[in-house]
Amino acid sequence: MPVTNVTHDIDTRTLVITAEFAAPIERVWQVYADPRQLERVFGPPTHPATFVEHELLPGGKAHYFMTSPEGEKYYGWWKVLTVDEPNSFTFEDGFAADDSFEPLTDMPISKNTYAFEATDRGTRATFTGTYDSAEALEKVLEMGVVEGSTLAIDQIDELLAA
Repeated sequence: MPVTNVTHDIDTRTLVITAEFAAPIERVWQVYADPRQLERVFGPPTHPATFVEHELLPGGKAHYFMTSPEGEKYYGWWKVLTVDEPNSFTFEDGFAADDSFEPLTDMPISKNTYAFEATDRGTRATFTGTYDSAEALEKVLEMGVVEGSTLAIDQIDELLAA
Protein backbone atom coordinates (compact mmCIF):
# COMPACT_ATOMS: atom_id res chain seq x y z
CA MET A 1 0.00 0.00 0.00
CA PRO A 2 1.45 3.33 -1.03
CA VAL A 3 -0.04 5.52 1.75
CA THR A 4 2.48 5.64 4.58
CA ASN A 5 1.16 8.49 6.72
CA VAL A 6 -1.94 10.65 7.17
CA THR A 7 -2.13 13.65 9.47
CA HIS A 8 -4.55 16.49 9.90
CA ASP A 9 -4.24 19.62 12.00
CA ILE A 10 -7.36 21.61 12.79
CA ASP A 11 -5.31 24.63 13.94
CA THR A 12 -3.48 24.97 10.61
CA ARG A 13 -6.51 23.64 8.68
CA THR A 14 -4.36 21.08 6.83
CA LEU A 15 -4.62 17.47 5.78
CA VAL A 16 -1.37 15.79 4.68
CA ILE A 17 -1.17 12.35 3.06
CA THR A 18 2.23 10.82 2.29
CA ALA A 19 2.70 7.91 -0.10
CA GLU A 20 5.64 5.93 -1.49
CA PHE A 21 5.68 4.52 -5.02
CA ALA A 22 8.15 2.07 -6.55
CA ALA A 23 8.40 4.07 -9.77
CA PRO A 24 10.46 7.01 -11.03
CA ILE A 25 9.15 10.51 -10.39
CA GLU A 26 8.49 11.06 -14.12
CA ARG A 27 6.22 7.99 -14.20
CA VAL A 28 4.27 9.09 -11.13
CA TRP A 29 3.89 12.56 -12.68
CA GLN A 30 2.30 11.00 -15.76
CA VAL A 31 -0.52 9.58 -13.61
CA TYR A 32 -1.61 13.15 -12.82
CA ALA A 33 -0.77 14.68 -16.20
CA ASP A 34 -2.80 12.17 -18.24
CA PRO A 35 -6.54 12.34 -17.50
CA ARG A 36 -7.16 8.78 -18.70
CA GLN A 37 -4.62 7.45 -16.18
CA LEU A 38 -5.87 9.79 -13.46
CA GLU A 39 -9.43 8.49 -13.95
CA ARG A 40 -8.24 5.02 -12.96
CA VAL A 41 -7.02 6.18 -9.54
CA PHE A 42 -8.58 9.51 -8.56
CA GLY A 43 -11.75 8.21 -6.94
CA PRO A 44 -12.06 5.30 -4.54
CA PRO A 45 -12.61 1.95 -6.32
CA THR A 46 -16.36 2.14 -5.68
CA HIS A 47 -16.59 5.70 -7.08
CA PRO A 48 -14.46 5.92 -10.23
CA ALA A 49 -13.69 9.35 -11.63
CA THR A 50 -14.33 10.68 -15.12
CA PHE A 51 -12.45 13.81 -16.20
CA VAL A 52 -14.37 15.75 -18.83
CA GLU A 53 -11.74 18.49 -18.89
CA HIS A 54 -8.12 18.37 -17.69
CA GLU A 55 -5.56 21.12 -18.26
CA LEU A 56 -2.52 20.62 -16.01
CA LEU A 57 -0.97 24.02 -16.64
CA PRO A 58 -1.02 27.30 -14.72
CA GLY A 59 -4.49 28.81 -15.08
CA GLY A 60 -5.84 25.49 -16.36
CA LYS A 61 -8.89 23.74 -15.03
CA ALA A 62 -10.18 20.26 -14.55
CA HIS A 63 -13.80 19.16 -14.36
CA TYR A 64 -14.63 15.69 -13.13
CA PHE A 65 -17.30 13.57 -11.57
CA MET A 66 -17.27 10.40 -9.52
CA THR A 67 -19.96 7.79 -10.07
CA SER A 68 -21.36 5.71 -7.20
CA PRO A 69 -22.27 2.02 -7.61
CA GLU A 70 -25.91 3.17 -7.85
CA GLY A 71 -25.06 5.55 -10.72
CA GLU A 72 -25.22 8.78 -8.70
CA LYS A 73 -22.71 11.40 -9.85
CA TYR A 74 -20.68 13.69 -7.59
CA TYR A 75 -19.16 16.66 -9.42
CA GLY A 76 -15.95 18.53 -8.70
CA TRP A 77 -13.54 21.05 -10.20
CA TRP A 78 -9.91 22.12 -10.05
CA LYS A 79 -8.36 25.49 -10.76
CA VAL A 80 -4.66 24.86 -11.45
CA LEU A 81 -2.45 27.52 -9.89
CA THR A 82 1.16 26.39 -10.46
CA VAL A 83 2.96 23.56 -12.25
CA ASP A 84 6.59 22.52 -11.76
CA GLU A 85 6.82 19.32 -13.84
CA PRO A 86 7.62 16.66 -12.56
CA ASN A 87 8.05 18.00 -9.01
CA SER A 88 4.75 19.56 -7.99
CA PHE A 89 1.55 21.31 -8.85
CA THR A 90 -0.92 23.36 -6.85
CA PHE A 91 -4.62 23.75 -7.39
CA GLU A 92 -7.90 24.67 -5.77
CA ASP A 93 -10.40 21.80 -5.52
CA GLY A 94 -14.08 22.17 -4.87
CA PHE A 95 -17.50 20.61 -5.22
CA ALA A 96 -20.00 21.34 -7.99
CA ALA A 97 -23.75 20.70 -8.12
CA ASP A 98 -23.94 19.25 -11.62
CA ASP A 99 -22.29 19.03 -15.03
CA SER A 100 -22.19 22.84 -15.30
CA PHE A 101 -19.31 22.56 -12.80
CA GLU A 102 -20.36 25.79 -11.12
CA PRO A 103 -18.79 25.77 -7.64
CA LEU A 104 -21.04 24.97 -4.69
CA THR A 105 -20.51 27.96 -2.42
CA ASP A 106 -21.72 26.14 0.70
CA MET A 107 -19.12 23.36 0.38
CA PRO A 108 -15.44 23.46 1.33
CA ILE A 109 -12.73 24.45 -1.12
CA SER A 110 -9.19 23.27 -0.54
CA LYS A 111 -5.89 24.61 -1.82
CA ASN A 112 -3.75 21.59 -2.63
CA THR A 113 -0.08 20.99 -3.21
CA TYR A 114 0.88 17.66 -4.76
CA ALA A 115 4.66 17.32 -4.40
CA PHE A 116 6.81 14.48 -5.75
CA GLU A 117 10.35 13.68 -4.60
CA ALA A 118 12.70 11.05 -6.01
CA THR A 119 13.91 8.51 -3.44
CA ASP A 120 16.24 5.52 -3.52
CA ARG A 121 13.20 3.24 -3.98
CA GLY A 122 11.16 5.40 -6.32
CA THR A 123 9.02 8.44 -5.49
CA ARG A 124 7.60 9.96 -2.32
CA ALA A 125 4.40 11.90 -2.89
CA THR A 126 3.09 14.42 -0.38
CA PHE A 127 -0.51 15.53 -0.88
CA THR A 128 -1.32 18.62 1.22
CA GLY A 129 -4.76 20.18 1.38
CA THR A 130 -5.37 23.46 3.21
CA TYR A 131 -8.88 24.67 3.99
CA ASP A 132 -10.22 28.17 4.63
CA SER A 133 -11.52 27.25 8.08
CA ALA A 134 -11.31 24.56 10.72
CA GLU A 135 -15.01 23.90 10.09
CA ALA A 136 -14.36 23.22 6.40
CA LEU A 137 -11.62 20.70 7.25
CA GLU A 138 -13.84 19.06 9.86
CA LYS A 139 -16.66 18.79 7.30
CA VAL A 140 -14.55 16.92 4.73
CA LEU A 141 -13.10 14.71 7.48
CA GLU A 142 -16.67 13.78 8.46
CA MET A 143 -17.45 13.11 4.77
CA GLY A 144 -14.65 10.51 4.69
CA VAL A 145 -11.90 12.35 2.80
CA VAL A 146 -9.13 10.38 4.55
CA GLU A 147 -10.67 6.99 3.77
CA GLY A 148 -11.61 7.92 0.21
CA SER A 149 -8.24 9.48 -0.57
CA THR A 150 -6.35 6.55 0.92
CA LEU A 151 -8.36 4.05 -1.15
CA ALA A 152 -7.76 6.14 -4.29
CA ILE A 153 -4.02 6.61 -3.75
CA ASP A 154 -3.55 2.94 -2.89
CA GLN A 155 -4.75 2.07 -6.43
CA ILE A 156 -1.79 3.85 -8.03
CA ASP A 157 0.70 0.99 -7.52
CA GLU A 158 -1.32 -1.31 -9.78
CA LEU A 159 -1.45 1.35 -12.50
CA LEU A 160 2.29 2.01 -12.22
CA ALA A 161 3.03 -1.70 -12.54
CA ALA A 162 0.99 -2.07 -15.76
